[in-house]
Amino acid sequence: MVVVHGVSVTPGVVVSRFPLPLSSSSSSARPLNTGFNGNSFFLKKRPLTHTLIRSMSVGKIFAGNQSAEFDSKSQTISASKKVLVPDNLDDGASLVTDELQGPSSFSEESQILNLASQTMEENGALSTEDQTSVFEASRAYSSEKFVKEKEVRPRTVPPPGDGQGIYEIDPMLRSYRDHLDYRYGQYRRLREEIDKYEGGLEAFSRGYEKLGFSRSDAGITYREWAPGAKSASLIGDFNNWNPNADIMTRNEFGVWEIFLPNNTDGSPAIPHGSRVKIRMDTPSGIKDSIPAWIKFSVQAPGEIPFNGIYYDPPQEEKYVFKHPQPKRPKSLRIYEAHVGMSSTEPMINTYANFRDDVLPRIKRLGYNAVQIMAIQEHSYYASFGYHVTNFFAPSSRCGTPEELKSLIDRAHEFGLLVLMDIVHSHASKNTLDGLNMFDGTDAHYFHSGPRGYHWMWDSRLFNYGSWEVLRYLLSNARWWLEEYKFDGFRFDGVTSMMYTHHGLSVGFTGNYTEYFGLETDVDAVTYLMLVNDMIHGLYPEAVTVGEDVSGMPTFCIPVQDGGVGFDYRLHMAIADKWIEILKKRDEDWKMGDITYTLTNRRWSEKCIAYAESHDQALVGDKTIAFWLMDKDMYDFMALDRPSTPLIDRGIALHKMIRLITMGLGGEGYLNFMGNEFGHPEWIDFPRGEQRLSDGSVIPGNNFSYDKCRRRFDLGDADYLRYHGLQEFDQAMQHLEEQYGFMTSEHQFISRKDEGDRVIVFERGDLVFVFNFHWTSSYFDYRIGCSKPGKYKIALDSDDPLFGGFSRLDRKAEYFTFDGSYDGRPCSFMVYAPCRTAVVYALANHENLGSES
Repeated sequence: MVVVHGVSVTPGVVVSRFPLPLSSSSSSARPLNTGFNGNSFFLKKRPLTHTLIRSMSVGKIFAGNQSAEFDSKSQTISASKKVLVPDNLDDGASLVTDELQGPSSFSEESQILNLASQTMEENGALSTEDQTSVFEASRAYSSEKFVKEKEVRPRTVPPPGDGQGIYEIDPMLRSYRDHLDYRYGQYRRLREEIDKYEGGLEAFSRGYEKLGFSRSDAGITYREWAPGAKSASLIGDFNNWNPNADIMTRNEFGVWEIFLPNNTDGSPAIPHGSRVKIRMDTPSGIKDSIPAWIKFSVQAPGEIPFNGIYYDPPQEEKYVFKHPQPKRPKSLRIYEAHVGMSSTEPMINTYANFRDDVLPRIKRLGYNAVQIMAIQEHSYYASFGYHVTNFFAPSSRCGTPEELKSLIDRAHEFGLLVLMDIVHSHASKNTLDGLNMFDGTDAHYFHSGPRGYHWMWDSRLFNYGSWEVLRYLLSNARWWLEEYKFDGFRFDGVTSMMYTHHGLSVGFTGNYTEYFGLETDVDAVTYLMLVNDMIHGLYPEAVTVGEDVSGMPTFCIPVQDGGVGFDYRLHMAIADKWIEILKKRDEDWKMGDITYTLTNRRWSEKCIAYAESHDQALVGDKTIAFWLMDKDMYDFMALDRPSTPLIDRGIALHKMIRLITMGLGGEGYLNFMGNEFGHPEWIDFPRGEQRLSDGSVIPGNNFSYDKCRRRFDLGDADYLRYHGLQEFDQAMQHLEEQYGFMTSEHQFISRKDEGDRVIVFERGDLVFVFNFHWTSSYFDYRIGCSKPGKYKIALDSDDPLFGGFSRLDRKAEYFTFDGSYDGRPCSFMVYAPCRTAVVYALANHENLGSES
């Protein structure tokens, strides 16, 4: 006997949570509801423009319905009438089709452009209007190709491996084989049970097609897992909130269901944009909850709890993705962003504004990925998006789901990956609009008692050993990849997931007993293996990054080899080390301490390095720029005013810290928006005063948005010193793009001189020289290198373009001479001014900086 869904079953007997027949197959048409009160957030249709682009002389018409707001063709997203039945594997339930752009040997787009060229030769230059028409015709055809020229390919999650590869990668793990083999055995057992009872991980991760609202030609089906409820009914604007109108039925697994047939005129029983909730009689009393699988929720003006919204826009309003998703880059340069605070004005910014204003900036700066925070709906704005209430709904503060899709599509047009900051480590404790006490019980989605509560975060903790929690979270990750075309995730709070102590008051020393013992939450680790397996199996180009401070071995090893399966781990110790160092005098900085922290990572497990993220920018903390320059930033950042020693020091070290972090810290790099130019002050979300239970009061900021924005205008102003920092960050990103040094296997630190305060290292084909001394500059300073030849400066932090003092000749050439030095076969002589970072490259490569 095994236990599935909380029910004991005999192995070999198929158990389906959704057995046939379904009520939808026998329901009659629903009479038109004349009592609808009209409360809909989407009843007013947006104006549409019909664009006709005529190619010259060919006579072809390129037509497309475009939304005036979204700049998008319409798309029909059809809902399957067939409910997937796990025991019927012959009907393709374990497969999903991946639509790929078909190859074309002769592009009709090129015919359009060639025709334009021919017309110019015959009739002279085209008018501006004609040039625009040709360009739009070409782009329209490209979009048409992406949408229509598709091949169908089945997608499946590959079967598990043997899980033994980790012992070849790290023989020290063999001493912990009992724990690791048990962990992998739990993962294999779950894969086998999911295959047996749910039709496979691919089908299991499409729970959003079964639970929540699903639409067919006949009507709307709504299902909700709430085993603790005694009765349930669907209420909302569509039935005047009458709890007796639409009573739900319960199956043996605690899933409540109702089918609402179409109205007699063929319209859906629930209008798009109307409010909905589920009313349940629970052990805690009668409660109205937002459906757990809701796809959109909003907060009405003057109300505190959010409202669930039935989101099913008409065909002409659905966004159509026009651009293919980029391939995964070899090295990741991530721009961490928060849409709401991305405006220069004190306001909540929109998806559309971020798309039009911020994405071009990210592309210009040289980043190849944008990581977006606070996507999942969260009722408390100041939680930075980490107290999620509605896991399948994008935050309505910034716009609609279609606008978010438009943002992602535009990023893909720029060649940018879009990573989502996903929260599966905990959930809001809200009971009115979140998952907490959803069915009136403490142990529904979460552990009961103290184990289900995070005392520091004041939030609920998932029970990763629950079958339905696994369905919910796996489907949630799948939903964002499938519906919104995200290119991967940054999983938040993974350390808290993997240990029962949640990493609180624990100092990880690297001893393996800290990772593989009784304090490890094997259920949580197994879930992380499953979700990585699902993501990489179905979406091979997707990227997963885990926020783990513990440094757990095997974290970034593929699941089939016995690892947890992440592509990257956030190298969180680096930011903490920089804050620790910045609190010291320059004389107390240790070069060996810096290089040790930057390189202290596991071989073959990739890391994302960062000097600071959003954590350091929050109120109560300080950014690196503020640690360095403090109040002088208010008065001395204008170029028409004299600088101060604090400003000069701060600008120099800000550049050096970021470059050495990128140079040594990992195989990827991350920056939080605005920090590239030393954004002043901190982030403070709008909030009122808070009275605690002991009577003390935490003052608010009168709900001000003044410090909940990003002053991009400061970095763009060429009359401010912020501009030099921004230019340096841009040059740094383009340097990595050109040389790809972050993913080079060659890394060698040849010098870390505590007396000179100099660090010299090679990464790829580049030689990095850092002089952290506050006063001493070194002439004819000899540095080692691995390759002979002529070197030139590839990047110089002292370039005046970057706010430097121009102490180096960028046209100078540096010739190597043979002979071992600092453990290297060659060497050359340089000038190393104080507080500078200079990157040297063999002269056959192009330079970057003020001459680029």
